[in-house]
Amino acid sequence: MHIPDGYLSPQTCAVGFVAAIPVWTIAVRRVQRVVKNRHVPTLAVLSAVSFLVMMFNVPIPDGTTAHAVGATIIAILLGPWAAVLAVSVALAFQALLFGDGGVLAYGFNCVNMAVIAPFAGLLIYRLLSGGAELTSPRRPVAAAIGGYVGINLAALAAAIELGLQPTLFHNSAGVPLYAPYHLSQTIPAMALAHLTVAGAAEAILTAGVVTYLQRANIGLLRVNHPNVPVPGEAAGRTPRRVRPITIALGAVAVMVVLTPLGLLAPGGAFGEDAPEDLDLHKYHLNAVPSGLNKYNGFWHHAIFNGYDFSSDSHPTVGYVISAIVGIAVIGAVIFLIGAAVRWFTGRRASHQEPAQQS
Repeated sequence: MHIPDGYLSPQTCAVGFVAAIPVWTIAVRRVQRVVKNRHVPTLAVLSAVSFLVMMFNVPIPDGTTAHAVGATIIAILLGPWAAVLAVSVALAFQALLFGDGGVLAYGFNCVNMAVIAPFAGLLIYRLLSGGAELTSPRRPVAAAIGGYVGINLAALAAAIELGLQPTLFHNSAGVPLYAPYHLSQTIPAMALAHLTVAGAAEAILTAGVVTYLQRANIGLLRVNHPNVPVPGEAAGRTPRRVRPITIALGAVAVMVVLTPLGLLAPGGAFGEDAPEDLDLHKYHLNAVPSGLNKYNGFWHHAIFNGYDFSSDSHPTVGYVISAIVGIAVIGAVIFLIGAAVRWFTGRRASHQEPAQQS
């Protein structure tokens, strides 16, 4: 689902940024509640988890791969605006440091995975969970369905963005300038990958985290469910509590160790081929589309291109080091965003106090 540069026209990429920038602006403002409640460490770790989850490539029956995103679980725990920031930061450094997803295509990659997925997933979760207690088994089921729907809608959006390119952008002979796939190819390919394997992975991840927190840390579930009852709470009995940062860091450590499993999946994701790897005959082309060939190498400064740094001579080591570097960078950026929001909020409050007193 990480659309590389060259597959979308510059005009399409511009539309992606026009759509994403207002959402990022609102997200920074709306996430103040998370910052005030001192959940920035949790947000940083969840952003790192999203980054790691997207490194796990799962094989698809047609020979390609797909992955979960983790957007819905962030929205369930800390709200959709926090999910927008967390996933957007993860996607930014995947593109900049690891060459996973395009820099020009970053706007639409965020629209798909950082906006559509969490908002749609959270909406379904809320509709299905209703007023159920936080410890109700109904909530993990609702979370699973929400995650499943969210990632599939994001995949559908990516399929439409790719599939419209040959129709909108072609030369006088009708040859595509960018992505060579038509809607009749992109929608079935993305649907197969995400309705089956990737959707199931997202559902299991989302439901698993909710189920675990119901037993280990109901307080973290409470953050985005302030008025939902907990059985026994009125009588002073609450489920056993484990610090959320302890849980999250433990999960991240396990995932870092397991990231090389993503290397076991054969093939690559649909729509993410390098130009030289395209099956030109399959798409009735004699050469790589000119626009795709021109813009595909737009960003060539990725230090760990393809989650490696040694020309694939030690891919497992490269994958683990990439995971560690990604966690460190993403966590630091989320903390900086949190500090900036806290500083801005504090300055605004200090300016408002004298005005109120006068």
